[in-house]
Amino acid sequence: MQIQPVTRPALVRAASVAALSLGLSVAPALAQQSPAFEVERIADGLTSPWAIAFLPDGDRLLVTERTGALKLVTVDGGDVAEIAGVPEVVSEGQGGLLDIALHPDYPAEPYVYLTWSGADDEGRTATHVGRAALDLEAMTLGAVEVLFAAGPFFATSESSGHYGSRIAFADGHMFVGFGDRQFKNFGADHIAQDLSSANGAIVRLNLDGSVPQDNPFVATEGAEPAIFSYGHRNIQALTVHPESGALWVAEHGEAGGDEINVAVAGGNFGWPLAGYGVDYRTGAQFSQGHADVEGVTAPIFHWGPGRADNFPPSGMVFYDGAAFPEWQGRLLIGNLAHQYLGLFEVSGEQVAESERLLEDEGWRIRDVAVGPADGFVYAIADGADAPLIRLVPTSDDEG
Repeated sequence: MQIQPVTRPALVRAASVAALSLGLSVAPALAQQSPAFEVERIADGLTSPWAIAFLPDGDRLLVTERTGALKLVTVDGGDVAEIAGVPEVVSEGQGGLLDIALHPDYPAEPYVYLTWSGADDEGRTATHVGRAALDLEAMTLGAVEVLFAAGPFFATSESSGHYGSRIAFADGHMFVGFGDRQFKNFGADHIAQDLSSANGAIVRLNLDGSVPQDNPFVATEGAEPAIFSYGHRNIQALTVHPESGALWVAEHGEAGGDEINVAVAGGNFGWPLAGYGVDYRTGAQFSQGHADVEGVTAPIFHWGPGRADNFPPSGMVFYDGAAFPEWQGRLLIGNLAHQYLGLFEVSGEQVAESERLLEDEGWRIRDVAVGPADGFVYAIADGADAPLIRLVPTSDDEG
């Protein structure tokens, strides 16, 4: 393993003046410098990795590659092996093999859950959710069972973007966040405002894929009964608060306007009727803020318009390890465009970005996890030849 010492001052900063001017509530800024850390490269040569999931032993983790491969990486030694039996994916545009999560009772329940962009008989695509039994001795997945597909399906000529998607487990159910398939009709007829479609929505499912009968739109005529919340743009980060059990969501805005939300049953999060970004094509504002739109739920934190200091997120986790005690309860989110790992202070539902980790490495951070055995912070970078890395306290901070 190649170890790269990181020598940099901690970037301590409260929420920006621009954020404060938008009326955001923020947590206090960091009062002291964060611990120094070293970057260890666990494995190199991953092909467009998208998600990571630890096995319970903490020394092995699963990595999805958007091109359609599932890899098993051993932390001690960095060995990489491929697992067979992955569903066929369509990896055009932003599609491919996406998120992965183990059943909450794994290995007693040997299932692994996956999301991917898959095609119907006519070649049209949608984001799928499925599960399969993971057999590590045979290094294969059992027959993949499709549990849900976020219809309608679209030809890739219509849309090959914004598939989402992330998986999280809470209250005995599975939540999956989807993207809006990148449609640009910024009005009430947008697919993210259409309750008959799960695109631009979070769905809530039983772990076998069936629909809970207490979902908010089960009795709504014409609605997709799996929908939990809607009006989302492109969800690429989903995690559960370790104390409150609330479902936290981070999603991409349109040329800025990226958001952190706390999902609520039946909530309409406004996209594209309420938001803070501008049109990528023209730079024009096309929506109002959430406070000016009736019946929508506002984000707990958001970025302003434009790309200068936006935060297109991918991967998110609350830190709950022992290796970095100063980070306990803080939120880690990958930033794609600006190539860093964001560290956020959290107080209840107040959020402030406090540090930019790995900012000088040139990595688009795609996913992040906390090692269950060692408490180190693990991350994957996006790209055709990408690393799996981890943050380890320097020797002065250990012991």
